[in-house]
Amino acid sequence: MFALRPSNRRRNIWAVSLLDVQPTDRVLEIGFGPGVAIAAFADRATRGQVFGVDHSQAMVRHAARRNAAAIRARRVHLAHASVERLPSFGDPLDAILAVNSVGFWPDPVERLRELRRLLRPAGRIALVSQPRCPGATRDTTVRAAQELQDMLTRAGFTHTRVATLDLDPPVACVLATNPTDVTS
Repeated sequence: MFALRPSNRRRNIWAVSLLDVQPTDRVLEIGFGPGVAIAAFADRATRGQVFGVDHSQAMVRHAARRNAAAIRARRVHLAHASVERLPSFGDPLDAILAVNSVGFWPDPVERLRELRRLLRPAGRIALVSQPRCPGATRDTTVRAAQELQDMLTRAGFTHTRVATLDLDPPVACVLATNPTDVTS
């Protein structure tokens, strides 16, 4: 159902485009759902690695079917895991994406600090929010974006910026960078 909804597909493809993934990048999506963004990452990181974790075994199966060829080629790796118990990804990551999932994380600032340690210096993160509460408006999205920006800043990320996709309600993507100074 989520993969078929045009707004979900559009939101995920848009978020992937904002991360400017390069062919050799190593990327992670947290809460990948049906695997739409995973497939878009695999199309971009043609010589890299795409990792995904989702807490739902059903979503892992669905995303695995959608990305079967890339999994067979060992470019996509999906795991049934939660953000508080991430598997090892080996070398540092270049980019991380989380769409509509941060609100479900226990202690999100601490999770973001952990994710920051997984990123290479100057690595990128994108947190996406499309508020789904009854009566959500542009103002609801603006408030959600500000909350995400504040969390990223508290977790030590820098150069935050917000991009907005004009859907109903609007979608906010808060992008940030892992500082290049490793002592930060």
